[in-house]
Amino acid sequence: MSRHCNQLKPQQPRTISIMTLKLKILLLFFISGSNLFAQNKVSEVDAIVQREMKERRIPGLQIAIVQHGKIILNKSYGIANIQDSVPVSNKSIFSINSCTKVFTGVAIMQLVEEGKIELSAPVSRYIDDLPVSWQPVTIKQLLTHISGLPDILKVFDNTTYGLGALGSEAKAWEKTKTLPMDFKTGEQFSYNQTNYCLLGMVIDKLSGMPFTEFFTERQFKVVGMPHTLFGDSRDVIPHFAPTYFYRKNLDGQKLNEEKLINNYAEFPPFRRAAAGINCTAEDMANWVIALQDGKLLKTKAALNTMWTAGSYNNGKPTQWALGWGVAKFRPRHKAIGMTGGGRSAFLVYPDDDLAVVVLTNLGGGTPEDFIEEIAGCYNPEIAAADPITFLRINLQKQGYEKAIELVNAEKKKNPGFQPDENELNDWAYRIMSKGKYKEAQELFKLNASLYPESWNVYDSYGEVLLKNNQKEEAVKMYKKSIELNPQNENGKKVLAQILK
Repeated sequence: MSRHCNQLKPQQPRTISIMTLKLKILLLFFISGSNLFAQNKVSEVDAIVQREMKERRIPGLQIAIVQHGKIILNKSYGIANIQDSVPVSNKSIFSINSCTKVFTGVAIMQLVEEGKIELSAPVSRYIDDLPVSWQPVTIKQLLTHISGLPDILKVFDNTTYGLGALGSEAKAWEKTKTLPMDFKTGEQFSYNQTNYCLLGMVIDKLSGMPFTEFFTERQFKVVGMPHTLFGDSRDVIPHFAPTYFYRKNLDGQKLNEEKLINNYAEFPPFRRAAAGINCTAEDMANWVIALQDGKLLKTKAALNTMWTAGSYNNGKPTQWALGWGVAKFRPRHKAIGMTGGGRSAFLVYPDDDLAVVVLTNLGGGTPEDFIEEIAGCYNPEIAAADPITFLRINLQKQGYEKAIELVNAEKKKNPGFQPDENELNDWAYRIMSKGKYKEAQELFKLNASLYPESWNVYDSYGEVLLKNNQKEEAVKMYKKSIELNPQNENGKKVLAQILK
């Protein structure tokens, strides 16, 4: 009896074509090359961050980098809580201070899209019982800090910026309303917390809920920001990285050496539209992605409007967009973002599909000084396109006394090279705040040479000359400033004090 067996035929070896093999090898090279490229970029970022943390004595820092709509780097460095040696993690929550204002800008634009707000409308259309001089100020002028309103911080406790003896929001507002306007609306720029307190009130009224809830519902929850919340030093915030400061004076006494102290700050609820948010770099990066993906604003037109500078009465552009205080409207590699409390900063590069977020726990850490250098790791043209970044990198090597010489040499190569007056002024003040008066003097001197018709550069130059005990030169600068701007009351006051 025969048996029938179903035997499997042995498989024939498959031949791999030379072309397929080459493609696989190329793919492996591409993958390994991409990984090496990414590792090199991280190493470059690490080198910059570690250098700056050491130089600025920053205890802890978080960074998140967005490219092509994805977070490509989310990293933590140093110590979040010095008292207990708690390291920074991706869950560490930092105060972002005035970076809160960009969330307010988005909230206003959401209400604009709903037809509830007109940017050109006077604030008095939405808020009652304002002083007569406040009533014509527009929503857009509040957003761009050209309102001329008196700053509510003038009535706050100078140490904590809390309500202090005033005791209530109502009393703070009544006191602020009695103060004179700082200048005619639309004529000058003045960074002013009153503007955003009023915007918070507008959002309260037109959204039908407190602005903190409106932000939570329409931004935090939409994006998915589990580590973002409102609060200040009085609030118990999980995973919070407290802010520290270096102080040369304490309790009215000059210290022999700088002391690292805990920061204490109060942001009463009505002020939190200006400076009340705490979050992580990762949450902030996801917010930027959602904003550009159309999850927060319905149209590109609304986003572009928000990212467009306001204008003074003479038609010249302001240094602020709508809620966004860092606006680099250069021909290439446009950047827009915000800084907060000298401890947090972020920039979005719409044309480069890139964004960088840096949060620290040191007041005066000023990450805005090195954020474009970090962006340059991913596109070297970005750092080269920013004159301030170019100067900062090169003056560190060559010395600040070479500032004018360096700019003149660069102008010969590139006639369009022109450091921005306001950015240069801000940078010089940041350096001066660290006691580097000689370096700051060189920057103010440079600014005066670049903008000889600006009264403000001479006022600033005079200030640093005074700190360097050069009174005769300071007098010349203040006189020049007042000559260019007879309304420079601060310059008149300082000049009178010098000459008495």
